[in-house]
Amino acid sequence: MTRGRPGAPARGTAERTLTSVGTGRTAALPEDPGRRAERDRAAPRAREGERRETSRLWHVTLSVSGAEAPLKEVRRALEQLAHDHPFLLTSRYANDHAEIRYWEEARDLHDAAAVALRLWGEHRSTAKLPPWEIVGLEVIDRETYHQRVAEGYGPPPASPVGVHPY
Repeated sequence: MTRGRPGAPARGTAERTLTSVGTGRTAALPEDPGRRAERDRAAPRAREGERRETSRLWHVTLSVSGAEAPLKEVRRALEQLAHDHPFLLTSRYANDHAEIRYWEEARDLHDAAAVALRLWGEHRSTAKLPPWEIVGLEVIDRETYHQRVAEGYGPPPASPVGVHPY
């Protein structure tokens, strides 16, 4: 599973390969033939009859809950999680529960959900997160997210971005 952000990896993500998320703009631009040849050499080839799968963006909402913890510690832990996992859009928290929302790049819903279900546990010690359990998970594709927002019954766009109390 790869994610998009150039530069040095965030703390605690040394095993991940970071790549850029394409915007689709380059498809309309003329391409340098040398660059195209280089890309074609580096791109993995699909076997005949095999379809190469592409990544998609998934909107993830992860809900966690547990024993009460001091609000200052919860906020600090969520801010550290946002630093360690720079793809977080927003977090809302109280002293006994929190909700984390972010975009995940993955091949399919199963991969996006698997990454989301590991997020809290993998960062529990490094971010000093409360020992809460995951009590809810929603993973929807980008089109569904935007359709819900447009129709007025989905979650509003994550604004302002950051860590906020309920």
